[in-house]
Amino acid sequence: MIPTLAITTIVESIVCLAYSIWRKKPILAILLTSILANLITQSLLWIALNLFFQHYAATLSVMELTIGLAESVLLYGIRVNQLSLREALGLGLLMNVSSFGLGWFLPV
Repeated sequence: MIPTLAITTIVESIVCLAYSIWRKKPILAILLTSILANLITQSLLWIALNLFFQHYAATLSVMELTIGLAESVLLYGIRVNQLSLREALGLGLLMNVSSFGLGWFLPV
């Protein structure tokens, strides 16, 4: 779990950093929100994958969608991030597609 958490956090932090600079949003607040969200959601992902290991692909698919939405809600809900719902959904999707896509190809 630790290697995947580290990789996910690094990838999603880079996405948050780039997005925050590009859209002129508060960098530190968005980065901290992303890291907090990753600590929570990665733990839940590993619990779900261990509980439903016989249905790994289905569990992973459902959890990734759920995680993307949960992280978006958290990004939106913390007002200091200054993200509209649309921006939070877009950033949450971009973060998770990036980390999932990279993770798919890494032997972790």
